[in-house]
This record gives sequence, structure tokens and C-alpha cells, in this order.
Amino acid sequence: MIPLMLHHICDLGPIKAVLARIEPTQTGFEASFRIEGRVSGIVVPEPAPSVRADELWKTTCFEVFWQPIGTTRYHEFNLSPSGQWAAYEFDSYREGMREASVDAIAVSRSPAEADSSAMIEITASIAAELSDPAQVGLTAVIEHRDGGLQYWSLAFGPGKPDFHSEACRQLIIER
Repeated sequence: MIPLMLHHICDLGPIKAVLARIEPTQTGFEASFRIEGRVSGIVVPEPAPSVRADELWKTTCFEVFWQPIGTTRYHEFNLSPSGQWAAYEFDSYREGMREASVDAIAVSRSPAEADSSAMIEITASIAAELSDPAQVGLTAVIEHRDGGLQYWSLAFGPGKPDFHSEACRQLIIER
């Protein structure tokens, strides 16, 4: 797994590491995210049906940004530890947002009881038509129990945390 970096404006808090992995598949990709630390000190959404939901990024959530090389278009996938998910397409940086067409998304979490562990991992299998080669960003928002937020990513551009910035997309994926 690849370690993500904590944005410099964030306090370390209860989470000491966020690691991520992504593997292309014939029909899309599989991604895993693991958080390590005092999991009881963060908000972990309760298990829910694996359905599309908006505004998952307002609490603990993991994200994959997929941008075909040579284009301004990109996809954003939000993956909640609850099992809920969202998928969006953009024409360019934060422009032309719409729901992305997906064939299937399945999100699983282990362990099921987040408060009893020093680690939690989610794995998502995404089946969607995605062009490659692509620049890919792996990111996480971690909400502390006191309401504070941590932002983790492969890299950050200058200024405040902005996962939509192309600077965050540091992996090149080819099938």
C-alpha cells in the first residue's frame, strides 16, 4: 500500500497513517484504503446499504480521482466506510459536474466494529467505463470526534487542501 500524506494545515490527531492501493481491472478498478491509529477518536459512518449518496465527503470518506491523460475531464468516486458511494464526472476543474454512469460499486469494510480496532480498511470494486492511461489521485477526509478534519492525499498543490487539483493525481494507471 502507498502512504498518503497529511496536509500541512492539519493536526495529527488520532490517526497516524492512511495507506491506499489501486489496481486496474478489466471493468474498472479495485481500491483499498487503510487508516491506522486511534480509530475510536474519529467519526466512522455506521454500516448502511451500498447505494449512491451525496455529500459523503463531509465526514470520514475516501476518494479516487481518475483523469485520462491529455484531457481535462475526470471522474471522482467517493467511498464511505458505511458502504455508501458517489460517482461524478467533471468536464474540467470543478466544472460541468454530473452523476457518473457506473455499472456497479461494492464497498466493504473490516473490521465491522470500528471502535474496537486500531485500524480500519475499506475495499471498493468499481465497474465503470474509464479511459486509460490515466492520472489517478487517492485521497481521504478523516473527521475527528471533536469535528476537526484531516485531509490526506498522495500530494497537494499550494494553498488549502483541494482534492480536485491535478497536483493530487500522482499515479499513472494503464491496463
